[in-house]
Amino acid sequence: MGLGLFTYMLFQGSYRLEREDAAAVIKDIHQEALLPLLEPLYGQEYPSTHAFLSAYDALFQPYNEALKQEERWDEVIWDDYHFALSRSAASGGAVEAPLRWLTLTVGLMVLGGLLYILPLYRGEPAGIKHTGIFFSSMKNRGVLGILTGTYLISFYVILYWFPAYLNQAVFMVDPISKAISGNPASQWFLYGFLYTLIILVMGIRMFRKYRHSRYHLLRTASLMFFQLGFAFLLPEILVLLNQPWYDFKNIWPLDYSFFYTYRIEDMLASGGFGLFMLVWGILLIIIAVPIFTYFYGKRWYCSWVCGCGGLAETAGDPYRQLSDKSLKAWQVERYLVHGVLVFAVGMTFVTLANYFSSFALLGYATDQLHTAYGFLIGSAFAGVIGTGFYPFMGNRVWCRFGCPLAAYLGLVQRFKSRFRITTNGGQCISCGNCSTYCEMGIDVRWYAQRGQNIVRSSCVGCGVCASVCPRGVLKLENGAEAGRIQEELPIIIGNDSIKIKQ
Repeated sequence: MGLGLFTYMLFQGSYRLEREDAAAVIKDIHQEALLPLLEPLYGQEYPSTHAFLSAYDALFQPYNEALKQEERWDEVIWDDYHFALSRSAASGGAVEAPLRWLTLTVGLMVLGGLLYILPLYRGEPAGIKHTGIFFSSMKNRGVLGILTGTYLISFYVILYWFPAYLNQAVFMVDPISKAISGNPASQWFLYGFLYTLIILVMGIRMFRKYRHSRYHLLRTASLMFFQLGFAFLLPEILVLLNQPWYDFKNIWPLDYSFFYTYRIEDMLASGGFGLFMLVWGILLIIIAVPIFTYFYGKRWYCSWVCGCGGLAETAGDPYRQLSDKSLKAWQVERYLVHGVLVFAVGMTFVTLANYFSSFALLGYATDQLHTAYGFLIGSAFAGVIGTGFYPFMGNRVWCRFGCPLAAYLGLVQRFKSRFRITTNGGQCISCGNCSTYCEMGIDVRWYAQRGQNIVRSSCVGCGVCASVCPRGVLKLENGAEAGRIQEELPIIIGNDSIKIKQ
């Protein structure tokens, strides 16, 4: 009911733009051209977001295209005013009763989730079982899973490229945004609010499902804490204090815009605290990542801190068995995730070189590079595919195939780390639970059958493979480096021993 009302709400409300409303959101440099151009819109009533935006585009697009055809580049308006103008013109629905709609949509979804989650594991003994996951329409690419994935993909497409259609939902969270930061909500505040709430609610599900494992309880609590405190509340409080919006747990190259000119200038212009933000971000990259990864593997970030990992481990947990364990998928994974890392490093190098050389290297072509990366990686890959494909490809699509920080952490973990998953091959009964539940597509059973340590760079150390093993074959360890990577594996046949290369 909540989800249905949320979807219905997006089509509610009407739009009526007045000249003073347009003047309040259009930049001064564009007012002379745009305010007279939009004259036919003023005072007109439009029954839907689509009708209003279509009328706006009918006036704006021919004007802007004519400037491009005449190569009057200084006069071309590159700013997108769809969201700002539609917000100024909106009325009805959540505009007039935001808290009512928040209760009827998000409130009902949270209540429904809790009513399902809390009794779900009542009376069941501790432990993790298959419980029909491969017969579930939701969890095994059935009709419900396909519908869920399609809805998620549609939401992300609208969020990134057509945010004006989310206006009613944005108005719904306006009171919360104003209470925290003092500013009206944006589509990104709406997304952050929903993202955080989903992790908190589905985190309760994790507490219920993994109640037998102290490790999972602690890391779930850690993910919930960092998402709520560091990713959602603290950045908004910084804005309230007239400081730059900053997520202290986000690390380059996942935070790919960290070295963009406007980010650096904003931090330097914010005095001592802004300088602290800049230094903090750099120290995370060159000191925290290598040191923590050396001692604990990439799990310290990917399974305990990261917001992407937080959503994957909570909301995405029902889909972890859908990750492809084939050798071909592993080959694609290695080339793709390291290719994204190279792309991010190259883009950052050019950005910094242009910043220190006053844009002498490639000039303002860096903006095109930023746009390409933001569209292909930051939006399409991380958002649309990374989350929307949970019901199709498992919950770690982005972490496995696209996250440049995961690639960076993985390189350190593979070649210079104390972390490994040890296996006791003599106890393995080849049930396959470990491989089934590996969200990173690692065929854990293959290693367990041979008694071989798992040191794969993709492993995020979630520990679920160890939790689902009925024989205690697997164990997450931080031991000495010596013997961590085994060059030769003995296969015992009777009294003979044959050694094979990895």
